[in-house]
Amino acid sequence: MLVDRFDRRINYLRISVTDRCNLRCVYCMPPFGERKLRHKEILRYEEFLRIVRIAIKLGINKIRLTGGELLVRKGIQEFIPMLMALNGLDDVSLTTNGVYLEDHLDVLKAVGIKRINVSIDSLDRAKFKRITRFDYFTKVWEGIEKARDMGFHPIKLNVVVMKGINDNEILDFGRLAIEQPYHLRFIECMPVGLQANSLAFIPNAEIEEILVNEFGPLIPVSPGRHDGPATRYRFDGGNGEIGFISPISHSFCQDCNRLRLTANGMLLPCLLSGREVDIKDSLRRGCLDEELIEVFLEAVKSKPKCHPLSLDNHQKVYRKMCSIGG
Repeated sequence: MLVDRFDRRINYLRISVTDRCNLRCVYCMPPFGERKLRHKEILRYEEFLRIVRIAIKLGINKIRLTGGELLVRKGIQEFIPMLMALNGLDDVSLTTNGVYLEDHLDVLKAVGIKRINVSIDSLDRAKFKRITRFDYFTKVWEGIEKARDMGFHPIKLNVVVMKGINDNEILDFGRLAIEQPYHLRFIECMPVGLQANSLAFIPNAEIEEILVNEFGPLIPVSPGRHDGPATRYRFDGGNGEIGFISPISHSFCQDCNRLRLTANGMLLPCLLSGREVDIKDSLRRGCLDEELIEVFLEAVKSKPKCHPLSLDNHQKVYRKMCSIGG
């Protein structure tokens, strides 16, 4: 099993299957996008599957697929069933921007995907366009509603709140968690990438205060087996949930159980550090499984005790968020 120097068991792998995205969210990309990886730089699906088989042998039992935007990659509908067929995985889920979600729901349902995360930072069409730089709100929302009607659960809606941009929608999102069965996740904006300078950070404690003042006390929800770092709550009588993911104001590094695999074959021990371990080179040299195991062990060994960012530390991470899947 994968256990790091600080006695944290690593059982969760986030896989970015592509660096491509059909949106240009202001906290993720500049207006005209980033330099795209060349086709030969990106791992092939069979390479992803081999890495996952090794990971399962080492105790990984939870996979989340991300991008860029994973649903833009050609062949994803064939890859997901192959991944789901691997023995040893307890949970496979995905994070999407929702633009192509409706087109893929039948396949996702058929192969047994139950949990979906959708990144949506505004419930207002014009503001959605301002944040993402594309007018896809209606398409995204129709995909979310169809997923709800098809029985996907939980459907988590990831919201990055930014001062002066969408902070006046906090109550709208809170009301949504009362009226609908969605799990709202407020995620603190992280200083990742060159464009983060222009964004105004809001700690989740402020968001929580706004919600409580309007809707009353938040009732704690016990964490589930496959939960991530969110602290979970519900409102009395609410149909959904509110969750807070606070990597800057309340680091959860002591409980971190994950590695990240980028589309170009780098294992990242930590989202908010510059460390990475190349696994693609070993793969393409035709290595034995034992060498891939050593790459995993090296990545886990280099996992830091905690990330370097906090409210009092103004460091930034100069890595492309679109290439690591958040």
